[in-house]
Amino acid sequence: MRIAETGSPSEPQPPQVASGRTPQAGSGGGPRPGLVRSQPALLVVLAAVLWGTAGTAGTFAAAGAVALAAARLVIGGTALAGFVLLRPGAWFRPSPVLLLGGLCVALYQLCFFVAVGMTGVAIGTVILIGSGPVFTGLLSWALDRRAPSRQWMWGTAAAILGCAVLLRPGGGTVDPLGVGLALVGGFIYASYAVIAARAIVAGNPSDSVMAVMFGVSALIMLPVLLTGDLSWITDPAGLVTILYLGLATTALSYLLYGRGLRGTPVATASTLALAEPAVAAVLGVAVLGETLSPASWAGLGLLALSLIVVARPEKVGSPA
Repeated sequence: MRIAETGSPSEPQPPQVASGRTPQAGSGGGPRPGLVRSQPALLVVLAAVLWGTAGTAGTFAAAGAVALAAARLVIGGTALAGFVLLRPGAWFRPSPVLLLGGLCVALYQLCFFVAVGMTGVAIGTVILIGSGPVFTGLLSWALDRRAPSRQWMWGTAAAILGCAVLLRPGGGTVDPLGVGLALVGGFIYASYAVIAARAIVAGNPSDSVMAVMFGVSALIMLPVLLTGDLSWITDPAGLVTILYLGLATTALSYLLYGRGLRGTPVATASTLALAEPAVAAVLGVAVLGETLSPASWAGLGLLALSLIVVARPEKVGSPA
């Protein structure tokens, strides 16, 4: 699903992401106390669209979920780091916190697979993905001392409800330990999202932030990949699949996500990322021949409407 990058000194300095402040158009980059611009939010949604294609793409490779996740992070993290290091004039202010962010990226993958193994895919996915925006909002509130807006709160609640209805979490086992691990995974996701956003707010190029975090996660996941069965990579379909998962749904998507965080509050970005299961559901119907019940279509519609509400320009001075 979701992870750091590098840029040049000529990149525009990022706005106060966590506080919801963005540069005013035509003002030379000064902070605008009014509205959140829609272009950065669109980049976040585009990243979520790419994440949503991962599940369908993964069906074309004869590999297990853990092997695909490990290979995806190794290829994507390496590509991100290479993209940053090879750019002329690349610069970055090193921070140990980003190493923690990279560890969180890798741990998120492990929590996800263990949780869904104990509770089932539907329940584990709903809890993990649904809790991510909530934890992100709470972390931002705790660190920045600013309550989320009513618009974000209502939009996020509706989006989580739509996600739950869409994924129909009725076929799994309510294992307390599995549910707990899913919640831990949601908190870990929120942690690396907030870490990335705050590093960007501090003046680091978003590409560099994503490259560091995902480069670290690639190193962590490399032993997991190498100790497993790699025969599936020699198959043309498997090779094309993992290249797409690594380069498009990881490297490119996190470049877009990081750049979106330059002008989108991280809590808002986390909610907009719920477009991922919606895209996955539509592709399941269009490509894999799956069917959705009327209730699932209603959940999909509610999710889409709520994301539109969250993406709308928001008054900065309207805490809940």
